[in-house]
Amino acid sequence: MKKVFFIAVIILLAPYFIRIFICDQFVVPSDSMQPTLMTGDRILVNKLIAGPRIYKKFDFAKDIPLRSFRIPGIRPVRVNDVVVFNAPRGYDRDNIEFRINYVYAKRCIGTPGDSVTIRNGYFHNNRYAGPIGVQELQRQLSETPDSLLDSNILRAFPFDDARLGWTIRNMGPFYVPRAGVRIELDSMNYLLYRQVIEYETGLGLKYGGGRLSLGSEAVGEYTFCKNYYFFCGDNVFNSKDCRYLGFVPEEFIIGVVRRITYSRDYFGDNCRPGRWWKRVE
Repeated sequence: MKKVFFIAVIILLAPYFIRIFICDQFVVPSDSMQPTLMTGDRILVNKLIAGPRIYKKFDFAKDIPLRSFRIPGIRPVRVNDVVVFNAPRGYDRDNIEFRINYVYAKRCIGTPGDSVTIRNGYFHNNRYAGPIGVQELQRQLSETPDSLLDSNILRAFPFDDARLGWTIRNMGPFYVPRAGVRIELDSMNYLLYRQVIEYETGLGLKYGGGRLSLGSEAVGEYTFCKNYYFFCGDNVFNSKDCRYLGFVPEEFIIGVVRRITYSRDYFGDNCRPGRWWKRVE
């Protein structure tokens, strides 16, 4: 009897164990990763690669910070990995905040310590020599005149036209924060790292009167406490990603997409058997 009870408990708990520690499945709701992922794809997310994230607290209400730790994984997230993560602006406000069921699937463009540039529509990483993402769509972006792009699509983070003037066609170079690295802050780069610094410290970073202040104290440099990533959608014309939202904390990463398990038209009943169990690269 005890043996039967033990087996029954294992059967009941096995799906939860798999979802927490090994892999999980998500449905793609938009075309931001086309042609790699299509609306209606069911994607299998491997949590063993970066290591499963374990929650320390299960209070996920608005304005409650994430409390978690990560079990060591097989390897770090790499450039060109397709990753599922919690959106960095969970409640669409101008700061980094965690929201439990608000997740994106995007391609990794920059890892901690990288320098990332977008030049004439193409992604570049100083520590990665090969092409990043879908080159054909980047070529189309490169060749599309600004006049044919809506200004809300063209303008990019941190949305300072006077000093930086960055667009999704041309932005950077910028450094992706890495834990333990100290940078000097000035009237320009504080725009890039304000959200990160405020997320780590809980204090406001402001510039005024010719000086920077963190809370009530003057500040001229900062040492990052956490690792961050830069993710973008393959559909560079229609993707709400880090080009608009800024950096993603490492603790927001859920896992790396490995396969499409099943695919059905999100808005209809048309199955796509040619995409079933397709490897994602």
